Amino acid sequence: MTVLRITSRYSLIIPARNEGEGLKRLLPDLPRHLPEGTEIVVVNDGSDDDTQAICESHGVRLVNHPYPKGNGASIKSGARAANGDVLIFMDADGQHKPEDIPALLEKFKEGYDMVVGARQSGSHAGAHRAVANDLFSRFATWMVQQPVEDLTSGFRVVKAKKFRQFLYLLPNGFSYPTTITMSFFRAGFSVAYVPIHTPRRATGKSHIRPLRDGVRFLLIIIKIGTLYSPQKLFIPISTAFFWTGLCYYLYTYLTAGRFTNMSALLFISAILTFLIGIVSEQISALHYKDIDPPGHEDE
Repeated sequence: MTVLRITSRYSLIIPARNEGEGLKRLLPDLPRHLPEGTEIVVVNDGSDDDTQAICESHGVRLVNHPYPKGNGASIKSGARAANGDVLIFMDADGQHKPEDIPALLEKFKEGYDMVVGARQSGSHAGAHRAVANDLFSRFATWMVQQPVEDLTSGFRVVKAKKFRQFLYLLPNGFSYPTTITMSFFRAGFSVAYVPIHTPRRATGKSHIRPLRDGVRFLLIIIKIGTLYSPQKLFIPISTAFFWTGLCYYLYTYLTAGRFTNMSALLFISAILTFLIGIVSEQISALHYKDIDPPGHEDE
């Protein structure tokens, strides 16, 4: 693990949609918590409030979307526009505290590729979100075989070059943290967590819909699993088909003395699912052929 060079340039990226009130409090407080010369980029995601005027009055760099595209789309726009080789992401609604940034950067300087602010107990907007995030994090931990303490936290520090390698995978909605976290783990990049506490949203309205976005988070986990670790999904399914077929065969043999078509179908399904998993595993390797090419330099 290499230590980050002191000469790194930093860019702070803040996606914002109708977050004028939050930005009024956040932007004046940011400079004293950031390294000197840090670029602040606010991505205005088609806001119809005073977000643009507030950003202009504070002299930050502004990237405007002509219409709302989503949180993930704002993250991608900010990452493309940023000049720094280290990116800091945080929300504009006041839930991410600027005073936590130095702790994330201190951990990042130990040589990690990404450091995530892991929300502690009581930091979620509701019990249902805390339970959902815990379940998703446990599922992701099993999928990537590495501890995932907070799968959906958007408060993070990351090496820009490595982050941009996965831009084509990131969705435009709120599940971008899920995708980038699992992609980094599967790529073999180093990820660390720093405990943080996020207060309840003070102003504005959350654009997250728990049921809809909860289903999307789960689908993203499955999508990344099939892209990068297909056998994690296909082997359990194949095993389930096999044992169901075996149990059903034993039952029909003992009760009717015959081998049924259903048993044969279950055994065939087990074999085909296993073979699909093997082929998918080989295909998934193609996603890494351009990662860290020979002669690259670490940031």
